[in-house]
Amino acid sequence: MSCSHCQARVEKGLSELDGVTSVRVDLPSGTATVVGDVTEDRLRTALDDLGYEYGGKL
Repeated sequence: MSCSHCQARVEKGLSELDGVTSVRVDLPSGTATVVGDVTEDRLRTALDDLGYEYGGKL
């Protein structure tokens, strides 16, 4: 992620997952903090669908 558009896209996409209560993307570090009840596999799939790579760190 390199811009605020990317940040907004990831936040919106992940927040639409069932069980997610909040999402915060930190643009400088390229990380997302997801709060809620969602599986790692579902996060990976959602990020892949959005065109971003899952770092595998929960």
